[in-house]
Amino acid sequence: MTSEPKHPDLREFVERGDYGVKAVDDYLAGVSSPLVEPGALTFLWRGEAQAVLLLRWIHAGVDTQSFIRLPNSDLWHLRIPVQDGGRFEYKLNVIGAQREHWILDPRNPQRAADPFGQNSVAMTHGYKRPDWSIPRGAPSGSLEKIAIKSEVFGTTRREQVYLPHGYSPNQPYPLILVHDGGDYDDYAELSVSLDNLIAVGDIPPVIAVLSEAGDRMSEYARGRRHARYIVGELLPAIEAQYAVSDAPSNRILLGASLGAVASLATAFRFPGVFGGLILKSGSFILDPAKLRGREHPVFHRVARLLKAMQRAPALPFTRAFVSTGELEGLADENRALADALRQQGVAVRFQSSWDGHHWHNWRDQLRDALMWVLGPDQNE
Repeated sequence: MTSEPKHPDLREFVERGDYGVKAVDDYLAGVSSPLVEPGALTFLWRGEAQAVLLLRWIHAGVDTQSFIRLPNSDLWHLRIPVQDGGRFEYKLNVIGAQREHWILDPRNPQRAADPFGQNSVAMTHGYKRPDWSIPRGAPSGSLEKIAIKSEVFGTTRREQVYLPHGYSPNQPYPLILVHDGGDYDDYAELSVSLDNLIAVGDIPPVIAVLSEAGDRMSEYARGRRHARYIVGELLPAIEAQYAVSDAPSNRILLGASLGAVASLATAFRFPGVFGGLILKSGSFILDPAKLRGREHPVFHRVARLLKAMQRAPALPFTRAFVSTGELEGLADENRALADALRQQGVAVRFQSSWDGHHWHNWRDQLRDALMWVLGPDQNE
């Protein structure tokens, strides 16, 4: 959990008009950036530069906003409107006479990592990291490695399996198959969250398969071979080695971004095998006009999948949790997907947050997602 920092009022400091070195030193003593207030954040940076920019990873690109330099001072500031209860990730671009640097915010200790490195994190008024995502002494599950000899891909795949604390082979467990599972564990605290949610009884003890793709851009978007691997090779190997439930309602596919696409494709290509879907920030586009604005071939492959899905017979009873971040470029598309699934007879819960296309956004939504797909009324 993080608390909002206490800070002197920047407007009062500016109005006093003393921007000397000692005055700036005194003002910044103990101050973190950004300054948080309802509906706004104020970012601070100190140093010599020709310009300082805030770079936010939102709306499918990089949003830039310029800091203002106080006269005769090396203190820069930027105030932006925000929505309370949210977060986003960013860097600073410090532009000098010869070159520019993208840096983490030196006045902000909050960080978030992904496969490409780290970003600074801005948390708006009222945001609180879920306490169930923080280590708090719950009995720990374990991770085991399993090798799957795949004829579909002509290679041996190395997967991981999360077993809950106290696992017994004498009782069946719900199964969650997590696309990009290693990244989900590394960057979104998957194991810690499962430990905590199981310990307090929010979800039953589960087995989770942390699956990985070879070339995810190709494999997840094309879908056919991947689905054959999941259902024809990975799932039988898990069934042979671990005590997993054979009830479709207790078999869940989970994925974010292209992992959500792979989850949906697998469910429709093998109807009735998995009765639960958790689809976070999926790379889905149903609107042909919007598709024309997306040049990457991945989006066109996914669009063909969605057209086939809309023509397919309705799935056997399935529950789906569909979520998005309002600051990513696919928020409306995920709303449209939720509506399309409802038309296919799927029981859908849709959830949105004021966040971007980030692992911590997907982490924060995990409890609601699991409680929905594993809910006691799932066989309604």
